[in-house]
Amino acid sequence: MFLRLVADSFSRRPRHKLLTGAALALGMAVATAALSVSLDVGDRLAHEFRSLGANLMVTPHADSLPLEIGGVDYRPVNAGAYLPEADLGKLKTIFWRNNIVGFAPALEAPVDAWTKSSQTYSAPAAEAHATLIGTWASHTVAIPDGSTYISGIEKTNPWWQVDGRWFKDNADECVVGKSFAARSGVKIGNVLNISAAHKNLSLLVTGILSGGGPEDDAIVAPIAIAQEIAGKPGEYRRLYVSALTKPEDDFGRRDPHTLAPADYERWYCTPYISSIALQINQVLPGADVRVIRRVADGEGAVLTRVRTLLWLVTFASLLAAALAVGASSAASVMERRTEIGLMKALGAGSGTVGFLLAAEQLLLALVGGGLGYALGIFLARLIGQRIFGAVPEFSFFVLAVIVGLAAIVTLLGSAIPLRRASRYEPAPILRGE
Repeated sequence: MFLRLVADSFSRRPRHKLLTGAALALGMAVATAALSVSLDVGDRLAHEFRSLGANLMVTPHADSLPLEIGGVDYRPVNAGAYLPEADLGKLKTIFWRNNIVGFAPALEAPVDAWTKSSQTYSAPAAEAHATLIGTWASHTVAIPDGSTYISGIEKTNPWWQVDGRWFKDNADECVVGKSFAARSGVKIGNVLNISAAHKNLSLLVTGILSGGGPEDDAIVAPIAIAQEIAGKPGEYRRLYVSALTKPEDDFGRRDPHTLAPADYERWYCTPYISSIALQINQVLPGADVRVIRRVADGEGAVLTRVRTLLWLVTFASLLAAALAVGASSAASVMERRTEIGLMKALGAGSGTVGFLLAAEQLLLALVGGGLGYALGIFLARLIGQRIFGAVPEFSFFVLAVIVGLAAIVTLLGSAIPLRRASRYEPAPILRGE
């Protein structure tokens, strides 16, 4: 009987039901679009931010004071400390190993370089001098669990553009910076002669590098070649790591050594940049892991602002829907005063009347929330494709959240009118007062 009363009441007064349903559908559509994009935009933007380059740098803890000018290390190749290249597979064993999207070691060495076509012994010595940067282009790394992972400078420095192709890590090949190529006359396909520390090598030039930094005036080759020149087989001086992280909040910036065990576990199991840095330091003995703050902080600021904007839009849409539902509910209760008075005169209590009206509103919330979700998914796909280049997928979680929000918004919006209806006295209403 109760369900029949609810269904019969729901089918009457379609104008109010239509207005309330439309307000709910529009509000829930905006909330669906904002929530769907918000859930996906963090990971999407985090991947896009990897184009900014590595956000972690690893150096030997016992390294000597660096001497850098313009990003180039001018220390003697035998100065300072080094780290073993063989340990790099351990990076994919940390708790947040899946967040490590790329890493590449680097070792610099000063060399003299020339080609047969550009060799002029009467030229100034400075014109033949260059820095050789040894690194990985696309290197297969052995992981301690028996698996492998392919990483290299292409993942940590994706803005480096090569006209031609990258060198092969197991070949006597190299790419040269565009500035070095311009002043030395080196072209793709030339054989570049390298002389350093009484060692002479010949490298095939496979590409011209454009990176917008010191690398434009350098030679980039497999790290094994730099290790041979430096006399440091299997070692590197600097490691660049690119990791997906969560923007640091006040909790993430706290010193982990001052945290209680429960807080430390929460901090450790959150992909803060500092948490990942600590885990890398634990698997690379003797390493000093530093956060490249200009990259990490920039990512965090943008992600936080985008998410804050989406949450504000969601809150505004829910508030507008609640106000619209409240206005429509108040008008409906005023029109149904006689019906409510008659029900009370026939023995219905205030609780029964309020429950009946609330059930009607919840049924309306279910319909409005479902329609709003369908419309919101369309908006989310449109926004995601046009702005973020990614289409959010269908999510039962978001559907359940939207229907639940629709019910909460409906009950909150109609709470005052329903409370007023449950307090109506039947006698004055039936007398027409």
